[in-house]
Amino acid sequence: MRWRILAFFSFSAFSSGADVPEDGQISSEVAKVLVDTVAREEIPGIFGAITSSEGVIALCSAGVRKFGADVPLKSSDLVHLGSCTKAMTAAVIARLVVEGELRWETTLIEALPETKGAIAPGFHRISLWELLTHRAGVPANAVDWWSYGDLPILERRVALLTKALKRPAPHQRGEYKYSNLGYMIAGCMAERATGKAWEFLIKDRLFTPLGMMSAGFGAPGRIGQVDQPWGHVRAGKNWRASQSDNAPALGPAGRAHCSMSDWAKFLRCYLPEGPDIRLNAEARRKLVTPSGTYAGGWVIGKRAWSKGTVFTHSGSNTMWYATVWVAPSLDRAFSVATNSCNERSHAICDQVIGKLIQIDQRAH
Repeated sequence: MRWRILAFFSFSAFSSGADVPEDGQISSEVAKVLVDTVAREEIPGIFGAITSSEGVIALCSAGVRKFGADVPLKSSDLVHLGSCTKAMTAAVIARLVVEGELRWETTLIEALPETKGAIAPGFHRISLWELLTHRAGVPANAVDWWSYGDLPILERRVALLTKALKRPAPHQRGEYKYSNLGYMIAGCMAERATGKAWEFLIKDRLFTPLGMMSAGFGAPGRIGQVDQPWGHVRAGKNWRASQSDNAPALGPAGRAHCSMSDWAKFLRCYLPEGPDIRLNAEARRKLVTPSGTYAGGWVIGKRAWSKGTVFTHSGSNTMWYATVWVAPSLDRAFSVATNSCNERSHAICDQVIGKLIQIDQRAH
């Protein structure tokens, strides 16, 4: 396949009250950036969006759903969010805190008392907030995420955390060490508090209230069909398409998918005058108040272009890559996703984010 034929693209601009040129100049510029990126980087496809608290300003895609299939991406297609799911899990837990089901200080042993004799004592008092900010000292991952596949999902997650925490903490409690396992454990605590699976909780507390009707779990699309984009990994000079994903047990740490427009609905919650997901002011502040530089599913920092604080995260299941930057002072969120992953993916997404920021700044 010659890469010049990958310049399929689609875009949509929504009249949401934002200052969008009537000729669609913003969307046209975003589309050109994406088309150029696909051609230059020789990737299967890419999505990009600019969002304000009032709605999506521009949403575009370029490339194909599957390498070798020549089926163009649509801007309404689903994307895999990887670890960008973590902010959603933290938001759901914030809802449960507001509802009185959990406390930020709830400890692992309080939530799951039956694990006390099975896990190392150093893990007994780790708190929900320490787990959500990667400061609980737990391992980065389960010993084997695919273990205990015969157990129901709630029991499977408890079995996985019990096995992973048998040995003393590999990291000092309070020290930042990124952990997918930590987010699964936080999900387990939410499951035990409510008696409901994380998958139900995130639909009930987040996806449905926000109208994220496309949201789901695992690889997008029907197996064997090109009805949605496939993920890709490098295979020599070409790409190998795959519909694989991480084990279901990892869900709270990174298995959500949705359309870019539905992702934007969630991102708007972190912008001024964004939608209400029934969080009080204290819970909203907590989610973006970091321990160090990490808060509730977000890396928190400052950038000159943002005129204040920014929230950012990236996610990948090793076949997709997604990146988002939220700038509340600008009332903007910039999001990018690729249906491929290699050593260049992080740089590609960040470069495109930078160009989206420049396009938005020129227009406003």
